[in-house]
Parts: sequence; structure tokens; C-alpha cells
Amino acid sequence: MKSVIAIDGPAGAGKSTIAKKLAKKFNYRYLDTGAMYRAVTWYVINNDIDISNNKKLSEIASNINISFKTDNNGETYIYVNDNNVTNKIRENIIDKNVSDVAKISGVRKEMVKIQKRIAENGKIIVDGRDIASRVLPDAELKIYLTASVEERARRRHNELIEKGISSDFEKVKEEIEKRDSIDKNRKDSPLIKTDDAVLVDSTNLSIEEVVDKISSLIKEGD
Repeated sequence: MKSVIAIDGPAGAGKSTIAKKLAKKFNYRYLDTGAMYRAVTWYVINNDIDISNNKKLSEIASNINISFKTDNNGETYIYVNDNNVTNKIRENIIDKNVSDVAKISGVRKEMVKIQKRIAENGKIIVDGRDIASRVLPDAELKIYLTASVEERARRRHNELIEKGISSDFEKVKEEIEKRDSIDKNRKDSPLIKTDDAVLVDSTNLSIEEVVDKISSLIKEGD
């Protein structure tokens, strides 16, 4: 049984959904590294800080207190300086700005320190953009989870509509393409598929089919 699983992939590929289900299935801990960058972004926007001030944002990342708490039902919540921001970091304004925050080297440096520390004891599934390449290069199983741009945009569009938020499919698609470009072309830890990662394309697969596929890989060799 693999004890440390890294899942990378672009926005909207289903990383968090799949990772949560896998963690519950195997009774592993789950770490959503993207939520950490979203938390920093929320703090910056909430405090009217200039998002282009790299030095200031790096200082914030080194001082901000980001923590995860899990309730009796296995639901995980993220806190920033004791404020529950679990739902706030999923708002559209965070979607539009998180990649610009996450590309800052000073911010990434501080977040990676925390991520490595959390993952030290194993039995964990970690998802993000640079988990296999930088955070957990020695992970026992590396997954690159992706889907077509159209499918990822459709999922995000439907998610917003279900939440009662007005959404324009073409604009959502443009935002995802922009995030892909920033994530793949940033200088510090760009989104890549490492040579030893297993490619899983979820475009035409259901959530359960993806979970089953990765579950088999986790159990492989038992």
C-alpha cells in the first residue's frame, strides 16, 4: 500500500474531489495545497493589499497562520489566523487572482515549508500543482490528473450555477486558460507532469471511475 500520494494537475481537473474521496476510503489525511494559496489570496484581498507587491505578499506568507481542522464527520476546514475561510476561498474573486499570488517565489517557499512538514508522517494524499516535482519528489505514487479545457470549464460553470452564482461559460473557459498559462509558465515550480507520474485523464470518466483507477494504483504491489 502506497503511503504518500501526490496528485498534480490543472484547475478544474477534479483533484480536490478525488483526493478527498481517496483519503476517506483509505483513512488517510488529506492536504489541499491549493487551498493554502487561496487562503493567502483571501487575506491579501480582504486586507486591500496590492496583489502586485511581491515583497509584501512574501512577508504575509511567512507570518500568516494557516491551519486545517477536521470535524467528527471527516470534513476539513481551513483557517486563516483563526478565521474559518473554507467557503470564502472558493469565491470567484479568489479564482481570478490565486494564480498571480501562487506564482510569487516567496509565497511558494513559505507554503512548501508547511506542506513538507504536514506530509512528514505519511498516510497522506496531497494535491496541488508542484507536489510531485517539488513538495514531495519522493512520493510513492504520483498522479497527474487532467481533463480537457472544455470539460474543466463546464464543471466550473455548472458548480457556479448550482451555487446560485451567475456564470458565463466562455468567460469561465477564458479564466481557466489564463490560469493554465500562468501555472505552466511561471518561473518557480511550474505545473508539469513528472516523468514518473501516472497520467489520468478524467474528461470522459465519472468521479467513481477515477477513484477506482487511482485506488488500484495505491494498492498495487500489496
